[in-house]
Amino acid sequence: MATRGRCRLVIRPIMGTENMKSAVWGVIVLCSLNVPTGAFDLQGHRGARGHKPENTLPAFQQAIEFGVTTLETDLALTRDGHLVLSHEPLLNPDLTRDETGAWLEAPGPAIRTLTLQDVQRFDVGRLKPGTRYAAQWPAQSPVDGTRMPTLAQLFALGTASNPRLRYNIETKLSPDKPAETADPDTFATAVVEAIRTAALADRVTVQSFDWRTLAAVKRLAPEIATVCLTIDTPNASTVKPRDGRASPWLAGLDPAAFGGSIPKTVQAMGCSTWSPFWRNIAAAAVAEAQALGLKVIPWTINEPADMAAVIDMKVDGLISDYPERARAVLAAKGIALAP
Repeated sequence: MATRGRCRLVIRPIMGTENMKSAVWGVIVLCSLNVPTGAFDLQGHRGARGHKPENTLPAFQQAIEFGVTTLETDLALTRDGHLVLSHEPLLNPDLTRDETGAWLEAPGPAIRTLTLQDVQRFDVGRLKPGTRYAAQWPAQSPVDGTRMPTLAQLFALGTASNPRLRYNIETKLSPDKPAETADPDTFATAVVEAIRTAALADRVTVQSFDWRTLAAVKRLAPEIATVCLTIDTPNASTVKPRDGRASPWLAGLDPAAFGGSIPKTVQAMGCSTWSPFWRNIAAAAVAEAQALGLKVIPWTINEPADMAAVIDMKVDGLISDYPERARAVLAAKGIALAP
């Protein structure tokens, strides 16, 4: 079976395209993972959030048992330099209890202010009853006593379970809330070091809405593939201009410089994959992105009918809290997963 495992060298401005004289030019190596041509990449969102506590080892074990090809997760960086798995930069009161078993009353503290030992004193194995968040996941089984894992623990679990597993890891930071997290360069440096220590550069993608970390990863480790995340809704947008200027999420790039095309902006960023909010995509945008050499893997799709509609747009994969549902939809369509 033919594989997509090629790299191509591109020299282009990676930041500051509004002013070409002051643009930062870089050599970007675009590498696709060694995924068989036509194979579908099924990613377990935060493991398998629909079934087990999110971003915990039980959730990732469940996703592995469902047969995902990629484990998707989120990262935070502790005060003593450990990468841990958390969707929020602050401890989430909807799923966090202290050493006495009491639920946190408010978000926080910020993980960046805590050591790994501090973080792992908290129990993240159950959703807080009666919360709106818990109501979204009625089938999630609690695993009391579960601690927030490190990225190294996730890599160890995955490698022991299936050495061919891939990992899609997100740097969780915001240009609007810089005090909550490490700066992009520090974050990217820790991520690259963790990937290289695990010798998984060919099996990991780094994703982010804040493309500053993606630019930093590319500078530090051109061999590591990056994924440009986007969302564009009335309540949240990382691509729309703000106050007459380009979005602060796009590391200096402006879609207006690319005719308003998000796929072309993603290509200019040097990402190998575009990962849009699933409600933002249409077949024409998928085709445009793929014609540019990009993969398209939308997030986060949980209903079988929606999965089927998106799969019919010829996407390269999808991210779901219920990967077993996606497997059933793919099987009905005769679509094979990546090995």
